[in-house]
Amino acid sequence: MSPLAQAAAVDGGQRALTISLFVVFVLATLVITLRASRNNATAADFYSGGRSLTGPQNGVAIGGDYMSAASFLGIAGIIALSGYDGFLYSIGFLVAWLVALLLVAELLRNSGKYTMADVLAFRMRQRPVRVAAGISTITVSIFYLLAQMVGAGALVTLLLGVTSDAAKNLTIVAVGALMIFYVTVGGMKGTTWVQIIKAVLLMTGTTLVTLLVMIHYGGSVSELLGDAAARSGKGDAFLNPGLRYGTEAQGLAGKLDLISLGLALVLGTAGLPHILTRFYTVPDAKAARASVLWAIGIIGSFYLMTICLGFGAAALVGHEAIKAQSPSGNTAAPQLAQEIGDIFFGEVGGTLMLAIIAAVAFATILAVVAGLTLASSSSFAHDIYASVIKRGQASEKQEVRVARIAAIAIGAVSIVLSIYAQKLNVAFLVALAFAVAASANLPAILYSLFWRRFNTAGAVAAIYGGLTCSVVLVAFSPVVSGKVVAGVDGAPDTSGSLFGLGTDFSWFPLENPGLVSIPFGFFCGWLGTVLSREHDEHKYAEMEVRSLTGAGSEKAVVH
Repeated sequence: MSPLAQAAAVDGGQRALTISLFVVFVLATLVITLRASRNNATAADFYSGGRSLTGPQNGVAIGGDYMSAASFLGIAGIIALSGYDGFLYSIGFLVAWLVALLLVAELLRNSGKYTMADVLAFRMRQRPVRVAAGISTITVSIFYLLAQMVGAGALVTLLLGVTSDAAKNLTIVAVGALMIFYVTVGGMKGTTWVQIIKAVLLMTGTTLVTLLVMIHYGGSVSELLGDAAARSGKGDAFLNPGLRYGTEAQGLAGKLDLISLGLALVLGTAGLPHILTRFYTVPDAKAARASVLWAIGIIGSFYLMTICLGFGAAALVGHEAIKAQSPSGNTAAPQLAQEIGDIFFGEVGGTLMLAIIAAVAFATILAVVAGLTLASSSSFAHDIYASVIKRGQASEKQEVRVARIAAIAIGAVSIVLSIYAQKLNVAFLVALAFAVAASANLPAILYSLFWRRFNTAGAVAAIYGGLTCSVVLVAFSPVVSGKVVAGVDGAPDTSGSLFGLGTDFSWFPLENPGLVSIPFGFFCGWLGTVLSREHDEHKYAEMEVRSLTGAGSEKAVVH
């Protein structure tokens, strides 16, 4: 079905159905948020839900937090357009959870209280480490928020048939306003229940579409892949590596970019602030382990189904229809939902499927942006305001008020930047956030947990070094600058750049900086440590006992 036909399919009463589903979900989550706000009496309630969540509850919420618009819209789109190379995103996001489970989940929960900086500052000088961790948390969160906002704009374009930039921008502003409300009113408890509901809806919708696709092909994966290759316009190359990454035209840079992407995806999860803070919402280490196991089960099942979504979209919707609707493929999953609905239930059924899946995707965006905003605003209030500016003398009421103000400010910045990022694939945008997290946060976390010699200078150097390197390399990569296409009068093609700039200043050839910035972050942490004489053997021993046993984790961190 052509994009024009899809836009027409949601006219009149059918468009009203789509809007009604959105309204029902938003109203339901607003009610939940308002109910949760009654229990936000203390900072512990606002930041960590009073540590009252069970392992299964937190595991489902983690799944809801992690399965973002990048997963549902971006990965399906990349697979639909790039075949095998897009499939690497599914594997990378899934494997990343093994790093989080084996290296950080339990130890982090035992060692901290509210934020990632609680762990890093435990054996260091508080002020410089907390400032660095707060800046890093906010930067990573904003990168991640860009992807969710871009996904929201793409959805509204498909559903309501609008093509004007003003309508897309208005959608981004509306999503930003909702996420600010969830965080400022509901805190961690409200955000958690929104994420749980969203995870259930997403798994249900994804499972339904996957089952219908496989029933349509009689359970034959080979037939599905054959049709996908045939309609991709790439033939057998669609099912082999090298269509998007490591191509002959890209040369060595393409191969290095693939390695860089893999490093960012696998290592990034263990450094994502909004995921790390979720481990503080459970009462003990056992529940933290259970959370991760539940999350792996849900996330693993989901990413296996994204493969079916991507190849199903390529086979049933077709390469040209997907590109015509969204050049980066962000609408492939909703388009597939409508197509498979048309096949099984007729035109009305197809429109209903489109409305349901799009509403689920919208729910996904709202839940994830709420988690990201909560993590970044909590870090500013707890780490920078309370611990640095007020030197530990701020009351809980003041701290929570500042967190709410920070949520509004961070939301505003994210809205403005997202308006300029609408041409990029959302999974690609999240990969950038993963690279920044793995470069700035992961080295400091691992060194702090496992290296006895690590000190304040090393922590600050690791965070600022990795953060600066990754952001600078992105700024001077083809992602931000205009890209010149040979053979078209030398004119810059800005369709794949963040701000649509007409000048090519990309002296760094890779689109993902992880290959350089991640090792650089670890190197900076090592260099800063060995150049400093600071060393507190007693503090490390105390943290080692605490991280392994959980003893003292309920106590306030000394400022």
